[in-house]
Amino acid sequence: MSHVALYRKYRSQTFGDLVGQEHVVKTLQNAIAKGKIGHSYLFTGPRGTGKTSTARLLAKALNCEKGPAAEPCNECQACTEITANICMDVLEMDAASESGVDDVREGIVEVADYQPTYCRYRVYIIDEVHDLSRQAFDALLKTIEEPPPHVVFILATTEFAKVPPTIRSRCQRHEFHRGSVADLVKRLKYVLENEGLDAEPSALSAIARMSDGAFRDALTLLEQAILTTDGKITLQHVYDQLGLVADETVDRILTAVVDGDVPKIVSELDEVYRMGRDPRSVLESLLMRLSDLTRANYGVDIGGLDDSAQEAALKATAASLGVDKILSLRATLAEAHRHIRDVSIPRIWLEAELVRVAHGKSLPAVTVPAEPSAAPREAKPAATAVPEAPKAKPEAPKPAPVESEPQEAEPTDDPALAKAREQWRQLVTQLGTASPVARERLGKARLDRIEGNVAMIEVSAMVLELVQGSKLEKGVREAWAAATGGDLTLDFFAGARVAVSQGSAQVAAVELPAEGERLAEMVREVFGSGARSQE
Repeated sequence: MSHVALYRKYRSQTFGDLVGQEHVVKTLQNAIAKGKIGHSYLFTGPRGTGKTSTARLLAKALNCEKGPAAEPCNECQACTEITANICMDVLEMDAASESGVDDVREGIVEVADYQPTYCRYRVYIIDEVHDLSRQAFDALLKTIEEPPPHVVFILATTEFAKVPPTIRSRCQRHEFHRGSVADLVKRLKYVLENEGLDAEPSALSAIARMSDGAFRDALTLLEQAILTTDGKITLQHVYDQLGLVADETVDRILTAVVDGDVPKIVSELDEVYRMGRDPRSVLESLLMRLSDLTRANYGVDIGGLDDSAQEAALKATAASLGVDKILSLRATLAEAHRHIRDVSIPRIWLEAELVRVAHGKSLPAVTVPAEPSAAPREAKPAATAVPEAPKAKPEAPKPAPVESEPQEAEPTDDPALAKAREQWRQLVTQLGTASPVARERLGKARLDRIEGNVAMIEVSAMVLELVQGSKLEKGVREAWAAATGGDLTLDFFAGARVAVSQGSAQVAAVELPAEGERLAEMVREVFGSGARSQE
């Protein structure tokens, strides 16, 4: 028999076995007990928190021969086949790979009216539902709004904002939370007991904290530790496996930085690099330790820290460094973490950063002058001054880019359209400030109209070709969803008004050859009145 990963082997098979989602379990069990079963559910939350497992549990509870039951029996035909993922009446669809409108029509819409083969309900579980195309959502909309009485939809997503409001409003939403460190450690201990293995409490705590609240990630890391050790899982083994730095080493580096001990900083970093740790993992270890030290200073429970010696060392280091130093280091190293991915030699750069912080120097401020001519000049002695060469011809001022500023708000009698246009204008202004590319390509884009829940953005044909399918389009859509709360989506189309607003000189240059007086006129339009003196 092939090996089964731990996260699959220990997938929750009863609601009582589902850890960290008591609020979801209670709601679903009460609904089943009272016979108030919804026709569509939307499970949202971070990865690895039990959304798909809960969907299968709900399918078993609804189709159990002893039910609908608040707890499936796991013995009848329906329960065992759903557990094995071979039940004909429970269909799981991965929207990440089956996102087209044809997949939805053939797999769901056209067969939803058929009665279940032998189960009580035909259950459709759509994982990563946010990856469905807009046309697929449209095809699914009517069926999910008024499904046959024997059909139940369970949609799961890690990106709630990408699910259209028309779908969200027709589903009962249940939000899954990240697991606490204590819950994760409890689950890891349960798995180890069933596997007949042992581990240090501090090792389990390190795995739990590294999994970022995801039970699946925690079990995957535990499995790696099991496969790479012959006996008891130790904290040092976990550090080696995950590429992290031991807390004692991190404390020595932090103390050296606070004390300004540069030789100690360099020697500790050399030792860490010799062990195979990369600079990014060193920085992440420093930030994680500073987070724990902050909690220790303010008396906040870290959770999962069962080793009294480890807890005592944490509190001693927190007291020696002090609150002010810890908070200052957190801010400085967080900024360094933002820049390290763009550095060509991260090892040398990190060493320089820590030495700089040890000397008490803050991050240098980066200022960009408004114009090259605005930069101040240093006065030079008269004897060595070099006279400036006279300009042969005055330079004409260069025009601003065609699409550098967003259009002014257009008058309209529709309050919803006026609000949307103002939101679009503010969004373009913010994006243009952060990105010259966005300013250039979206500066003249205008919100033309609203069709249903879609804001139609008019751009030129050239800009449409550049924007569609690009990272800019993705970023604009995400920013728009955040600005409007997901009530409106947007779409781009090529329009004549934007093309005309880009300047008659450009249009004429394409349509007609320029010569004679027409050429001179175009030069004056492009370069301003300064070009008149050069005729």
